[in-house]
Amino acid sequence: MAVPKTTSGMLQVSFHVDESAAVTFTSQTIDVQLNPLDNEVLLIYAVDFDTSNPEAIAATDTEVNVSCSTTARTTIGRINSSNVIAAEAKSIRAAGFVDGGVPFTTEMPSAPVSAGLDYIGILATSDLHIQIQGIGNNGPMFVNGRVYCQRARATSSVYAALVQSEALSQ
Repeated sequence: MAVPKTTSGMLQVSFHVDESAAVTFTSQTIDVQLNPLDNEVLLIYAVDFDTSNPEAIAATDTEVNVSCSTTARTTIGRINSSNVIAAEAKSIRAAGFVDGGVPFTTEMPSAPVSAGLDYIGILATSDLHIQIQGIGNNGPMFVNGRVYCQRARATSSVYAALVQSEALSQ
């Protein structure tokens, strides 16, 4: 596949999503306003998540899971799904302990830009989707984030293939 020709400099799209209630899957759509008449796509280079920390509750495992996808989802995505661009999980493992437990963070993909990749995803439709869900927490969690991207123009055949791929990955 030919790399689409960039039509803008580097852009940053910021977002904030609150979990609608504690331990409740929440999804928010971010409209990046691409122009389908010009076969405009978004080359995504990195996604940064600044996620709230899970609560440290004695004897209770807690988590905050977030993902960014090119299509709407009803669950948190992982990078093994073709429509998921990035995901992060923060967890505290405290089951069986009398204290607050041990924290862990997992980022996917981890440092893609420093790995020498040109981009980590291409968005052909106008919507990015951010998902969040806490597990075991008493209060709602949140995520702040930023997507580093460039607008680009794809050939008609590449654009059609990208749109079809997004539609079929739902």
